[in-house]
Amino acid sequence: MGSSFQAIAGLRRRPLARAAWGVVWTCAALCAFAASAARAQERAEAKLHVDIGYIAYAKPAPALYDLYAAPADEGERGAALAVAENDTTGSFIGQSYAMTTTIVAPGQSPVAAARALADKGVRLFIADLPAPDLLKLADALRPMGALAFNVSAMDNDLRGADCRANLFHLAPSRAMLTDAVAQFLTVRQWRRTLLVVGPQSDDAAYAASFRGSAKKFGLRIVAEKPWTFGPLAKARGDSVTEAAALTFTRGTDYEVIVAADEANDFGDYILYRTAEPKLVLGTQGLVAVSWHKAHVAWGAEQLQTKFLRFAGRRMRPVDYQAWMAVRAIGDAVLAVKTADPAALRAYLAGPDFGVGIYKGVVGSFRPWDLQLRQPLLLAQPKSIVGIAPQPGFLHQRTPLDTLGVDLPETTCHLK
Repeated sequence: MGSSFQAIAGLRRRPLARAAWGVVWTCAALCAFAASAARAQERAEAKLHVDIGYIAYAKPAPALYDLYAAPADEGERGAALAVAENDTTGSFIGQSYAMTTTIVAPGQSPVAAARALADKGVRLFIADLPAPDLLKLADALRPMGALAFNVSAMDNDLRGADCRANLFHLAPSRAMLTDAVAQFLTVRQWRRTLLVVGPQSDDAAYAASFRGSAKKFGLRIVAEKPWTFGPLAKARGDSVTEAAALTFTRGTDYEVIVAADEANDFGDYILYRTAEPKLVLGTQGLVAVSWHKAHVAWGAEQLQTKFLRFAGRRMRPVDYQAWMAVRAIGDAVLAVKTADPAALRAYLAGPDFGVGIYKGVVGSFRPWDLQLRQPLLLAQPKSIVGIAPQPGFLHQRTPLDTLGVDLPETTCHLK
């Protein structure tokens, strides 16, 4: 009998419970709406508003099945995450941030796109552009007093003879990447290298950079061989040239292969297909990168998770470099309390600037070429093997300056 009364009472209470939950959810929705409206009001009333422009070429459409294709929103998602972080922090002190993204179609001018934003008052630009367009952009922005932040171009000349006083570099230079590889080989005492160079101009640039790193760290390039067998890494099948590719290293006394293949045409194909069982480093195999999906040390797992939730995919190096660019702007604005480009440039290039980069140290810009100092990860596809600078490489300022072109060797003369 008692159980029957309890059942009846429960049936009577359920509508009341549902009504109560309805009230709770309605209140929650109203509170969320009120919070959103208050946030919009805060932005409208912010004492300092920072506008950032993001300029990039549209990524080419991938083939039907392309393991190497870059996401269409590569870079932009990293910058957008940092804008959201800066905006959240700035809300407590009367600062707000916004970013306008312009994706330029092939054949169109990124300079014209940047000028259109500059006409609206934008003076800070994140640029995912190749070196020639990057230089045109920096030169066009200079009379306006605007700053550009390079997040993808690795060309050494951008930090050398072609450097610009209003162009900061978040992407590591090729010299930094090849120095990281050379340091690793030096520590392991694998000094005899076979350099395999692809047919593209970027491959030649990487090879030239590695030659400089080999000389710098006492490695010996015992032979150089051009890759003449086509893009076998992308072929997804056997070909009549496979036998030649298997044996083209035969007769050379080397310890490791360094691949110069920025186009990803052949470097992955070399792995496990050489006549002798040798390791591959460089642009494939063990690579030096600014960021990697396997990196979780120094709190990096927090950034990895945050980006995955924000973008719906894993963070890539260009995403990370764009994220660092916007965070550097945010930290500078927080310190100097202005968005004036001249004041920001002076602080960013000065000794007091530092930005957290989730790699155990703070990043800072070299005043002689405006390159961000940062450790580089030595990674294979699913794990981190090491980090450069390697232990034991010392420098009078910071070990980070053992990567890339140092002050005594620079050909950059900023004006």
